[in-house]
Amino acid sequence: MSTIFGNKIRTLREEQLIPQRQLASELEIDTATYCKIEKGDRRAKREQVATLAELLQTDSKELLRLWSADKVYDLIADEDEATQILNVVAENITNYKRQKAKI
Repeated sequence: MSTIFGNKIRTLREEQLIPQRQLASELEIDTATYCKIEKGDRRAKREQVATLAELLQTDSKELLRLWSADKVYDLIADEDEATQILNVVAENITNYKRQKAKI
């Protein structure tokens, strides 16, 4: 699993001197589970991302972007043409948004 999201929340937590157990408690999970999220051994739930953004006083959209990036990374990282796959997806999203804007 990728740790883009985990690295970010660990950095924010450490900068603010917040113990893992405190965030775990706020998320209503045990500390071991929270540690796994930071290490990338377990994925946070989408609703936990918003809670973490609030607790860590950071932009929820940025954290959600990193959380989503981890999901995409895990899906295509082992593909030979991962970069090309991402380019195709980006192009299709751009076209989709253009079409949607015309409506």
